[in-house]
Amino acid sequence: MIPWTLVDRAQVPGGGELRLMRRGLEFSIKLDGNELMNSRLSGSEQALATLACAAIATHKQPHLLIGGLGMGFTLRAALEALPRDARIDVAELVPAVVAWARGPRAEIYGDSLSDSRVHVHETDVGALIAGGPSAYDAILLDVDNGPDGLSRPANDRLYDAAGLAAAHAALRPGGVLAVWSSAPDQDFTRRLRQAGFAVDERRVRAHGAGGARHVIWLATRA
Repeated sequence: MIPWTLVDRAQVPGGGELRLMRRGLEFSIKLDGNELMNSRLSGSEQALATLACAAIATHKQPHLLIGGLGMGFTLRAALEALPRDARIDVAELVPAVVAWARGPRAEIYGDSLSDSRVHVHETDVGALIAGGPSAYDAILLDVDNGPDGLSRPANDRLYDAAGLAAAHAALRPGGVLAVWSSAPDQDFTRRLRQAGFAVDERRVRAHGAGGARHVIWLATRA
């Protein structure tokens, strides 16, 4: 079997180190001993975008915010689903992840980062959410491991009561907050409802018909 090789390292603001690993055509991003994402596992990340875009299919000139660039699967799926007059803001906290997307992992991203609809911001997604009321038709969060943070304690602020209230305010009427998670979280479902969202919880496969089941919440602002 081909061994893993280290491609690069990057510090996470607030602590922790990301490692970009490669084995043949396969890439993995790890935090310490935990794998955060893998280029072979794209199913649930794509579903995050396709489900959210389907929920706002009737919106004119849709404006999306994607929190976390990751392996780019969510972004590419959103571009396939959205019209040419859409706008997609992508917030990525770690600049090296953007550099990797344009460098050693460029083949995975294709031409998605050069698409005129895409605007990449090297910042915390929370800053964009707080930027103004009724700004987005959909907010897609694939940050950390889901509501139960793993890589950065500050990420928990996106999923607590105040963070969900900010997301609710940042959405246009009928807008959708779509949240990816590696596992179910009943407390988070309850917080979404308390924040004023109508909640639809979906289970999706990490890859094809097999693999682990991940969770996507589709939370709609009435």
